Amino acid sequence: MFHKVAIIGGGAAAATLVSELLERGTKPPLHLDWYAGAPEPGRGIAYGTPSGEHLLNVRAASMGMFVSKPGGFLEYAQERDPSVKGSDFLPRRLYGDFLQSRVAQAIRNAPALGHDINILPLSAESLVPSSDGVTIGYGDNEARADAAVLAIGSLPPRPLPGVEDAAIASGRYVVDPWPFLAGAVDDDRPLRVLVIGLGLTAVDVLLELSRRWPNARFDALSRHGKLPEPHLAAASAPADDGGELVDAMRDDPNVRAWLRRLRDATAHAEDWRTVIDGLRPHTQALWRDLPRGERARFLRHARWAWERARHRMPPQVAAKIASLEKAGRLTRDRGRMRSVHLTPDGVLDVTRGVPGGGDVVQSYDVVIQTVGLNTDTQRTEHPLIRQLVLGGHVAPEAEGLGLMAETDGRLHDASGKPRANVFAIGSLLRGTLWESTAIPEIRKQAQALANLLLSPDKRR
Repeated sequence: MFHKVAIIGGGAAAATLVSELLERGTKPPLHLDWYAGAPEPGRGIAYGTPSGEHLLNVRAASMGMFVSKPGGFLEYAQERDPSVKGSDFLPRRLYGDFLQSRVAQAIRNAPALGHDINILPLSAESLVPSSDGVTIGYGDNEARADAAVLAIGSLPPRPLPGVEDAAIASGRYVVDPWPFLAGAVDDDRPLRVLVIGLGLTAVDVLLELSRRWPNARFDALSRHGKLPEPHLAAASAPADDGGELVDAMRDDPNVRAWLRRLRDATAHAEDWRTVIDGLRPHTQALWRDLPRGERARFLRHARWAWERARHRMPPQVAAKIASLEKAGRLTRDRGRMRSVHLTPDGVLDVTRGVPGGGDVVQSYDVVIQTVGLNTDTQRTEHPLIRQLVLGGHVAPEAEGLGLMAETDGRLHDASGKPRANVFAIGSLLRGTLWESTAIPEIRKQAQALANLLLSPDKRR
């Protein structure tokens, strides 16, 4: 086993892995250095929102932290409110509370098992692997570990092409919506707001700002102009295990063939959501079966449709968004943003291409970029990832989906060889696993990675 392990990151994936490791009895005991980047780690961006408007998009019964206890979150929520049901979509801030409480419990219990953990409220800025361990740089200090795990979540968002520096400097063009939402205050001015992107992050932005800015009007721009699909009001199970469909897809790993089979399966299902949900346990294996060229085809042509069908809105959230549209406060547009220019009078002129050709220019008081997770490790300014990539210690995934890795989380070096002592968990593994960001997948990764790190045949 690896006796001393460095965990880098302060969000849900890191908290889950830390808890999984500390609750194992091992000989010799384990030492963890947790480079959490915050004094109270565990929530991360996803569950750090203070807004009650922001709900989980997975039902409470499926949000447990451990594979061995998938109902753990539901029990936690019911201790606080006995009326909570397993089919409920609960506030993300409550899930953040749950994560922090469970990791705190694991830390308290660690000494009884002989483990110790050192939580550093600092970010690791460099990591240099060698045959006998890894060296981690943070601030003016260095530390050694036998192995390191990158659990850093999504990378910082980058401005879209065409946005002028002056627009960003003005504060009116928002690259990262989460700090902006955290600092947003009530404002009754008749603001014009553009949201670029129409995924779940855009939905969160619209819910929060429409409440705080009651006289604002919102435009939302995306390639297809479509919102995420809603969940059914009541939980449902697939009509079967999806085995026949999955076998047929694995026999012919071709995106066009897959789409034909999915259309046929959904046409014969009582509800299309049961077909998509039936694929979830098999999605990682299906992704591995796709040749690289077919993966690129999927990302170009089918990713948007998969994302809106797979990552759905709770019914009450969908109802609120529909109310905004009905009231005329939200308009959805198809097209692509081409440029954002700050005018002398301080407004933002946005040029967008429209379907069929041509451009339209509209003016806004605020433009907010909500284009989803950034996992492009080739272009990121994240200090640690940039150092690792430029140093050849890890290899970027060619389609911008994190880092090249084995399915067990071992990262590849620049030559394509798996490293024995540098791992990843979570969104950095999207290129290898595709489904690698939600809690049901994260907890499985944490369990498997803990098994690997503590395996007796791993050197100390």
